[in-house]
Amino acid sequence: MNRSDLELVLAVRDHGSLAGAARSLDLAAPAVTKRLAALEAKLGQRLFQRTTRRVSPTAEGETVCERALVLLQGFTALEAELQERKSEPTGLIRLAATFGFGRLWLGPALASFQERYPRIELQLHLTEQLPDLAVDGFDGAVWLWSAQGRRAAQWVSRRLARNQRVLVAAPRYLQQRGAPSSLESLQEHTCLIVRENGNAAGQRFDVWPLHREKDRALSAPVRVRVQGPLSSNSGELVRDWCLEGRGIMLRSLWDIAPQLAAGQLVRVLPAYCMPDADIHWLAPYRKDSPRRIRLLIDFLLAQFQREPWKTTPPLVSRAAPPGSPPRR
Repeated sequence: MNRSDLELVLAVRDHGSLAGAARSLDLAAPAVTKRLAALEAKLGQRLFQRTTRRVSPTAEGETVCERALVLLQGFTALEAELQERKSEPTGLIRLAATFGFGRLWLGPALASFQERYPRIELQLHLTEQLPDLAVDGFDGAVWLWSAQGRRAAQWVSRRLARNQRVLVAAPRYLQQRGAPSSLESLQEHTCLIVRENGNAAGQRFDVWPLHREKDRALSAPVRVRVQGPLSSNSGELVRDWCLEGRGIMLRSLWDIAPQLAAGQLVRVLPAYCMPDADIHWLAPYRKDSPRRIRLLIDFLLAQFQREPWKTTPPLVSRAAPPGSPPRR
């Protein structure tokens, strides 16, 4: 069977008559009758029952039609993909991301992607609450947590990079208070608490579940209750307090890597981390993603899978708070 045979049997089934199939295929009715008879003879099966009022598929005909539909859809998808590869990718991509990562790392990466593909238009919406991507018309999101609950079944999730939250303090704080020597002694120190992304009722922000970094995949976390007079829903504000020497902070490595490299912050209890904030691509489920989306995902994987915040400062500069030592 060839493609025209597949189109023929579907046209006969859909129109219920040879004359209707002939009109839809722009053929003469005798030509359709002759081709259908030749196909049935070739297959050795009667595909359609003919009456004076209607032509209807036999059981074998239904099977052929079902397979024909799948095969024709495959032909169409293949042709569309080949045609897309011939042309420069175009179209709009709407993305959501958190403020911090979106501004520091995703924004510069998207600018480079758009420069590579100038006919693609990008819209980046920064927010601290993950939108309902399909309902709000987003093609995807770059988020610091994977989708949970109901959304996990409706969305596609792919990790773009590993990330962990680490304990840090400014040299000024450590000079005044010393460094904690154990997780237990952390409870005796002043800690700065971030109250971001809290949706669950009764969620505790002052309990830090910490893993040993070397065996974090195997060991259960140690849950440490911390305390301190300063807390905020702004991670950037808490980071500024930490830079001023006001306490110990738990913060994503991508956000503070430049300050660590410059000596403005120092890791404390470096054997421990909180590995719960990997960077993910989230998107509504769709059977076939446009080429521009696939290109973007591949680009972001290449940009982030090596965790550039460990070796390269972000392209967006940040003013240091008053009293901070100069960057080296």
